Amino acid sequence: MPAIRFMNSHFTPRGWHCRGYLPHFDGGEIAQAVTFRLADSLPARLLERWAQELEHLEKRDFDAERRRRIEDYLDTGHGIAWMKDPRIAALVESALLYFDSVRYRLPAWVVMPNHVHALLVPSTGFSLEDIVHSWKSFTSNEANKKLRRNGRFWQEDYFDRFIRNGQHYVDAIDYIENNPVKARLCHRPEDWPFSSARFRSQLTHANAGRMPALPE
Repeated sequence: MPAIRFMNSHFTPRGWHCRGYLPHFDGGEIAQAVTFRLADSLPARLLERWAQELEHLEKRDFDAERRRRIEDYLDTGHGIAWMKDPRIAALVESALLYFDSVRYRLPAWVVMPNHVHALLVPSTGFSLEDIVHSWKSFTSNEANKKLRRNGRFWQEDYFDRFIRNGQHYVDAIDYIENNPVKARLCHRPEDWPFSSARFRSQLTHANAGRMPALPE
């Protein structure tokens, strides 16, 4: 398996760009964590209020606190939370896994009731933006069919963070797989049915196959 590269590796990424209102870092073949959420999961008025409350902070602190508030709010499960329906959660997880080891490597993921976290490494020729767009486009169409509804399914944009080093990589996996525990949806990460933690636990107990190895 190819070594996982981080931001201090020698390569020329696409770098920062903007789609919608959030900045994104498209770093090529480096590990990146991404979060995307359902369209009704976070009211715009709440984001506006937080922006006013945090406007006195430096940008780095502003971004960190805003991200923390968003993640905490999402974990409360606001909105219709379509992924509470096992059919929809399974659909989303299957889409994440479909091109694993082809368009990207997917070391960790979790499908929550109203949002998704994933840690991925894009393959050569596939940008993070295109991968996320493909996930969201396919699942929104198929989910709306199953739910017999029309209208926007996902929030238009997404959050992403590049992984700085091996410890950050380990921490990102831990955060992603423990998200259902933090949200009080289960007692152990491996108990959540739509997560890499379940696969990791099964493989460990069966002593067969393996998830992508942690970087040195």
